[in-house]
Amino acid sequence: MNLLDLSSMQLDAIREIGNIGAGNSATALSQLINKKIDMDVPNASVVPLGEIPDLVGGPEAMIVGIFLRVYGKAPGSVLFFMPKASAFYLAEQLLGEHKDPADELTDMDKSAIMEIGNILTGAYLNALSHYTKLNLLPSIPAIAMDMAGAILNIIIAQLGQIGDHALVMETRFLSEDKGINGQFFLVPDPGSLQIILNSIGME
Repeated sequence: MNLLDLSSMQLDAIREIGNIGAGNSATALSQLINKKIDMDVPNASVVPLGEIPDLVGGPEAMIVGIFLRVYGKAPGSVLFFMPKASAFYLAEQLLGEHKDPADELTDMDKSAIMEIGNILTGAYLNALSHYTKLNLLPSIPAIAMDMAGAILNIIIAQLGQIGDHALVMETRFLSEDKGINGQFFLVPDPGSLQIILNSIGME
């Protein structure tokens, strides 16, 4: 299907799917760090591939990114982006030791942050699977600290094989003490979107 032909009703349905998944993820993150997590109303939009880095502050923004592939009936990609300070905050919350954001992430920090990515993605996909009746499974997460453009080039290269636009489902998480400010993205592969819409009766 042509992403540019999506109707407003279809985009609203996709936004609701994102809302269900993100709500599950926010609850999981809140329980993990024992702090209230707020989330923005999820956004579902069709964007040119070249503009995806602008969603996280521009291609030169330094971020920590967690990346997973989604396998199953409707494959796609999941990304969780956050500023370096938020990544260190998360590591502190899980590991119980103070981190200096001027330092590099240790292997232990990376392991803790990747586990958070696992839990967030698992919660998100579980909610989606329940709602759509589709089997969706996450890959092992990968983590990188780099400029947004460099990290996103992996996704853009994959999506660029099929078209020049992508459907992006975006949710922003914010902890009550402002320690976490992260963006969670689900980017379905182009062929998956039709499957997702069919599963909820929005052909």
